Amino acid sequence: MKRVVLSFFIALIAGCASTGVVPMDGDTYSVAKRSAQVGFGPADGAKADIYKEANEFCAREGKKVKTLDLQTTNSGFARPASASLQFRCM
Repeated sequence: MKRVVLSFFIALIAGCASTGVVPMDGDTYSVAKRSAQVGFGPADGAKADIYKEANEFCAREGKKVKTLDLQTTNSGFARPASASLQFRCM
C-alpha cells in the first residue's frame, strides 16, 4: 500500500513539471507545462504558470513577453491539462 501511495505522489509531482524557458531559433523561446489537474477542465493553471515563467525571464532583460503561439489542452479522461508558449522578449 505504501508503494502505491508513493507512486501516486511521484506521478503527481512529475505531472506538474515545466520545461523551463528553452531557447529556440534566434530570439524565440519556448516554455511548456503539464498540470496535475484531475478530471475534466481547462488548462488555466498551466497557462498562468508558463506566462509567469516567461515574464520573469524577459523581466531580467528589462523586456516584456510578446506571444508568438499559445497552445492549451484541457484535461480529460487520463489526459492532464497542458499549455505551451512560444514567445519573444520585446
